[in-house]
Amino acid sequence: MSGPIRVRRLTPRADPPPQDTRWSRAFLTALAGFLGTAALARGVRGRVHVKRLDVRAYEVTALVQGAREEPYRVTLGLPEIEGWEEIEGELARRPVVRARILGGDLPDEVARVFADCGVPLFPETAEDLHVMCDCPEWGAVCDHALAALAMLAEAFDDDPFLIPAWNGRAPDALRTALRRRPGTADAAPAPPGPPLRADDFWTPPEGLAALRERPAAPPAPPDLLLTLLDPPDVRVRRRPLPDALAPLYRALPDG
Repeated sequence: MSGPIRVRRLTPRADPPPQDTRWSRAFLTALAGFLGTAALARGVRGRVHVKRLDVRAYEVTALVQGAREEPYRVTLGLPEIEGWEEIEGELARRPVVRARILGGDLPDEVARVFADCGVPLFPETAEDLHVMCDCPEWGAVCDHALAALAMLAEAFDDDPFLIPAWNGRAPDALRTALRRRPGTADAAPAPPGPPLRADDFWTPPEGLAALRERPAAPPAPPDLLLTLLDPPDVRVRRRPLPDALAPLYRALPDG
């Protein structure tokens, strides 16, 4: 990651909250598992005192106003991830997920991919989150760090790509890696099954009921092909061809 990503909006959002708060809720739910809801409630109340928030690979730094005139400096660290190539490979093998990331959206399935690779997207234990603050408080996570975590949760709703950035992949680096990878893995030939008997003709295949119970897959974005295919070296008014065509694809009616 070349440099920190500055979080520009540090004014706590007004009530009611925006419609899409899935990432802040997922983050705060993970934190509540080891910090407790009472501590997080103090952080939500204190987030008004966060003056600056910078996100870089495996580290968030914040300036939080406290009792003294000079703000306290808070650092929120994550363990480094050694399996990013595996994660990128799994993301690339899921065409809709890959297309949505390349199109500027971070779908919920990203958390499932991280879990499948054995890596938590958010801290799950106190050992997963390294907290430092230059305030005089000792012991439990101080209120300045809790305020920074609460404001970081809101920032995730505004820009979900801060999540992979904190986990070690800047948005541009993640998209570049997915563009360079094939969209799907080569399918291995299925092993031969038992011979079909006449008595089995009217027997429903095993697992059919479970298959019907599966939730419907999320709809593919209308500009799926633009994000999956390698674009030609053509520009329209100095803009790459996919960027010029994307609004037209998104304006097409469904179906």
